[in-house]
Amino acid sequence: MSSRDRKKASVHRKLQRLRSVINSPAVNKTSIIVDASRYIEELKEKVEMLNREIGTSTSQNSLPMQVSVETLEKGFLINVFLEKNCPGLLVSILETFEELGLDVLDARVSCEDNFQLEAIGGDNQSNAEGIDAQMVKQAVMQAISKWTENI
Repeated sequence: MSSRDRKKASVHRKLQRLRSVINSPAVNKTSIIVDASRYIEELKEKVEMLNREIGTSTSQNSLPMQVSVETLEKGFLINVFLEKNCPGLLVSILETFEELGLDVLDARVSCEDNFQLEAIGGDNQSNAEGIDAQMVKQAVMQAISKWTENI
């Protein structure tokens, strides 16, 4: 078998493999390539549609975030991290603290490239004693969700 025959056989095998991958009924080389081109366009459209759906669900649901709350002797250590700058979010979180009856005793906030909050909240009312770390975490996450709905 000459090198030309081997090359021709190799191309034929590759075309048959391509034909099976794209599930094409075509038998000649040109039709297989046209079917492959259509298949690629369909895949591109599916990818674009999925990217739009992901973008929509991300903007509708929530931002990638981390919220942790630890119980301290008198109050809580609250850490919030979001991957982007969130103007106005600090106000929403502070309003939530007020609703829970927590005073901010100490805080560090960064809002430049992302949003970071580390706060120590102490209870300022007698009814705040029934609050636990999980309640504070849920309230902060709810404040973030409400904030994202309003942007």
